[in-house]
Amino acid sequence: MEYYPEELRTPPISLVSVVGCPELHQTISSFLHAEQPPINTLALPDFSKISVLARKHKDPLASPQPVAGILKRDWLMKHRTRVAAAVAALFRADYVTGDPAQWLQVCTDLENLKAAVHGRSIRLIVILVQTNESDVSEDLKIALRKRAEIDTKYLITFLQNDASELRQSLTRLASIFAELCNTYYREEGRRIRTRIEKRTFNSVELNIRYCFKVAVYAEFRRDWAEALRFYEEAYRALREMIATSTRLPPVQRLVEIKAVAEQLHFKTSTLLLHGGKVVEAIAWFNKHIASYRQLVGSTKNSFLHWDWLSRQFLVFAELLETSTVAIPSTLPSHFGTSENPLTEWEVQPAYYYQLAASYLREKRYCLDSSLSMTDSASANTLGKNPESVLPSVFVGQSARLLEQGDTIEVLPLSDAEYINYAITEAQRFQDSYEIIALFKKAYESFNSLKAPRLASHCSTRMAKEYFIAEDFNNAKLHFDGVSSLYRQEGWVTLLWESLGYLRECSRRFGSVKDFIEYSLEMASLPIFSAGEVETPNSKREYGPAGLPTLSRRESVQNEVFGLLRGENILPLTDGGCSLIITEEQPVRVDVDVISPLRMALLACVAFHDQSVKPGSPTMMTLSLLSQLPCPVEVDRLEIEFNQPKCNFIIVNAVKDLSTAQLDMDSQDVRVENAPSLILPTNKWLRLTYEVKSGQSGKLECLSITAKIGKSFMICCQAESPASMEELPFWKFEDQVETFPTKDPGLTYSGLKVIQVEEPEPQVDLILGASSPALVGETFVVPLTIKSNGHEVYSGELKINLVDARGGGLLMSPREAEPFSSGNHHVELLSISGTGVEDESQTQFDNIRKIQQSFGVVSVPVLRVGDSWSCKLEIKWHRPKSVMLYASLGYSPNSTEAASQRVNIHRSLQIEGKIPISISHCFMMPFRREPLLLSKVKSLPGIEQKVSLALNETSVLIVTAQNCSEVPLRVISLSIRSDGDEDSRACSVQHVGGIPADNAPLVPGEEFKGIFSVTSKVDSPNLEVGSVCLVWKRDLKLGDFEDSGVVTEQKLPSVIVEQPPLIVSFDCPPHAILGVPFLFHIRIHNQTNLLQEIKYSLGDCQSFVFSGPHDNAGFVLPKSEYIMSYKIVPLCSGLQQLPQVSITSVRYSAALNPSAAAATIFVYPSEPEFIVGAKKQETILV
Repeated sequence: MEYYPEELRTPPISLVSVVGCPELHQTISSFLHAEQPPINTLALPDFSKISVLARKHKDPLASPQPVAGILKRDWLMKHRTRVAAAVAALFRADYVTGDPAQWLQVCTDLENLKAAVHGRSIRLIVILVQTNESDVSEDLKIALRKRAEIDTKYLITFLQNDASELRQSLTRLASIFAELCNTYYREEGRRIRTRIEKRTFNSVELNIRYCFKVAVYAEFRRDWAEALRFYEEAYRALREMIATSTRLPPVQRLVEIKAVAEQLHFKTSTLLLHGGKVVEAIAWFNKHIASYRQLVGSTKNSFLHWDWLSRQFLVFAELLETSTVAIPSTLPSHFGTSENPLTEWEVQPAYYYQLAASYLREKRYCLDSSLSMTDSASANTLGKNPESVLPSVFVGQSARLLEQGDTIEVLPLSDAEYINYAITEAQRFQDSYEIIALFKKAYESFNSLKAPRLASHCSTRMAKEYFIAEDFNNAKLHFDGVSSLYRQEGWVTLLWESLGYLRECSRRFGSVKDFIEYSLEMASLPIFSAGEVETPNSKREYGPAGLPTLSRRESVQNEVFGLLRGENILPLTDGGCSLIITEEQPVRVDVDVISPLRMALLACVAFHDQSVKPGSPTMMTLSLLSQLPCPVEVDRLEIEFNQPKCNFIIVNAVKDLSTAQLDMDSQDVRVENAPSLILPTNKWLRLTYEVKSGQSGKLECLSITAKIGKSFMICCQAESPASMEELPFWKFEDQVETFPTKDPGLTYSGLKVIQVEEPEPQVDLILGASSPALVGETFVVPLTIKSNGHEVYSGELKINLVDARGGGLLMSPREAEPFSSGNHHVELLSISGTGVEDESQTQFDNIRKIQQSFGVVSVPVLRVGDSWSCKLEIKWHRPKSVMLYASLGYSPNSTEAASQRVNIHRSLQIEGKIPISISHCFMMPFRREPLLLSKVKSLPGIEQKVSLALNETSVLIVTAQNCSEVPLRVISLSIRSDGDEDSRACSVQHVGGIPADNAPLVPGEEFKGIFSVTSKVDSPNLEVGSVCLVWKRDLKLGDFEDSGVVTEQKLPSVIVEQPPLIVSFDCPPHAILGVPFLFHIRIHNQTNLLQEIKYSLGDCQSFVFSGPHDNAGFVLPKSEYIMSYKIVPLCSGLQQLPQVSITSVRYSAALNPSAAAATIFVYPSEPEFIVGAKKQETILV
């Protein structure tokens, strides 16, 4: 939009004038400009300058002049900068109230001002500026108002004593100015609208001019609807004028009409977009373009039309881009017509940027045509002095200035002169860079809108402009980008055009390889149209590639193959570089599975078998396909495998062997002869040969290199027929389907890979372990390698431990330390070898440090019949089933250690089990019960810690049970304290149980140990220690015997507290039927408080007793209370004593003896005991 003047690009702003008191002009102007809507100010320092407001006087006797144009060029500027809607005369109050001379001067100034604005509708305001508190009398104000012929409200007193009064005065002044401006522009618009309605003129030009003025006055008043209506009316009248006006020569008349239409369209589109009517603005633009698209003019001046049309699209794109209205996501169905419907892209600025650039390209093409048609004589008429042609008074017109001495005369231009002038002016601009900028804007916008196809179209046009501007680097960059999209989409014609430009860029750069690649791809495109006559228009449409025809494909192929064989050298053209291929600088082109050059040469390989024995031959079919239009003759083929010994060369027997010199260290490479290596179009060339591999493993054909001439080769990645992708451009063509192999079954199943089997191993790998492994022990697995028919060279033994249930991990994933033995469930400790003297133990030590579940060890050289053994030491930290994998890799021949290896694999599943389960229980002293408050306060259903009495000896029974299927022996059982503090806080002594001197423990049997525990510290969390059990297997594993496995289990912490009461029961160890005995109950108070107790003794059928059944008493602090009963047993045998219940009133807790403490054996009569003299045995008689 920078083409338009500012007064056209921005909405009209009201203009007022202030005269006098220049020191206030800046304050008033700034305040009015900040208002909404703003008001511009024409400031005149004194009344001597008011002549600028005067209107030009016309001679009433002069004859009326014919209409010379439609719109005056400076009319808008005049009303924005010189014609004020209101004038304010500023007078100081002291001038008005001063002497008569000053009053007379004020009156004179007012009269002069009234005379200057006479004939216009300009309103007058008088402002009295007061600088003190003195006021002007009312009589003077009336006199001043009458002299100025204004109403009361237009006489303003301007106060500036303080900031608030100044702002109030400015606000009042702005309000009056806004009112007067609105009135002025409304009356001016009404005055001109009356002319239109009465039709007081007979000129279409005046009709358009008056409609334009009414619309501008409406814009001054912010009446957008009326402005839009009259702009549209002016545009309609202008459209009707095209075929009727004869005022100017045809070319200049059309230029003027288009220039005026451009302004009217710009104003209309701006108002529609300002009102949020985006779709209506687009419809109006389409109507505008449809009205003038066909008004091209003659061929010589058609570039003016395309330049004008390009500018319409550019300006509308900028209007859409700068519009604050949100672009609708969908278009209403009632907009547009069936002939010209609106699309979703028409609301995007990129659409119009693209078309603006396209029409600017058309303008450049027409300009070049005009230059070729213009003769030198007419071109020099004005070309030497283009500055003598200037814009005329009217929009769209030009005139020539003729200087004759001191006289300057303005003369009209003929169409021929104007065209020559326009051509000269157009030559001053470089359209290519403007076109590139516009296409770049559209490209970036389409990319942001996720429209890659439209973006690629813009990128193509950009690349062409770069090519025209001889910026070949940027041209190649953009053509490479769009070519990738064209290949994906399968757009053959567009790709043909882009490749032609890329081919020409490579020629300019002197890049032989790029030139060959682009030429081969062009020649192999599926284009079958017959030859057509090459015209300049086709050259312009398709660029350097020319028409996409079959004959053109053939010429491209012949050109590039002539270069390859050295028959001709492309000449230096248009500043480019000459292209030549020499033997010193050969060219190599690589073709992979995604390369577009697969169309030029496609190679696939199919082995006839899926596997083969080492050293046995197998057949392989090599198939080549070319889509080039002419047959291609290859000098030789080089087939490369992943096993270099299988590589071979196929030589064209037709060629002289001297032309097929082997230059790739081919003295040891097999050479085969083929009767012919000619590749016809779209027909497979099949070659079948024998391949023999002596190395086991995968044999894969990697590539096929075709050499043409002495300095060019094309290397194709080998493909398998079974997985070969079709050629993207050719799969939809109406061609006869052919197969790469004669056997269709081999086509669908053939692969370029064959498996060479390993030779049968003649070495045994024996893993000897049967029993399950136990957690904690070092489990030994003997491994033996025995050579039965092969010698073992470069042997390598790999050991791997894997979880038998899947997952592979032998450690908990929650553990953080990767190499800690405590984290791994199963750990490979070491591999100890035997039978080899030169093997150093350091090697095996290093192996242990590799991984806990993986190990590698080298095997010494073994002759036939020799054997080698080692032991795998594995330790289970947790129960887990493990698969032990042992792999032996070796070479049967010392000379083929790197190429031929034999592998043997063995596996063994080993179950890791828990050997011993340990349990424990705490017991109180016999017939001694402490009152422990932690037990009283415990909640039912919640597991609580064991509570022990302070300074009391308790009994700990530890039980160890054999959970495995293997007999074990217990070496020792002990309680180990965790620290010195624990040993001082708690004393644990072994007091009994089964002797632990290699005690056998068969599966399922239990072993018990009894310990006394004495707590010496009051603690809520006392650590007793850990059970330490040392055991070993009862049987030996071969010649290896474990010295002992330590199994530890930490005992739970206990609560140690001071019991307030301790109750003990005293009675004889046994009783005699009918003989009374004493039963004492002792209650010991360990507190400093008096303890009240209640006790009871229940009746029992087996005993009678003397004493109270229920009673109560008090136990003094730190003393003992004894209750005695005499009891007579009535039955013999094991009997329960009468039930005793003791209750502490203070703690609300009861103590009841256990069933074992209340049991006594009653003999029927007095027993007799005999003590043995030798064995010291007691025998009951």
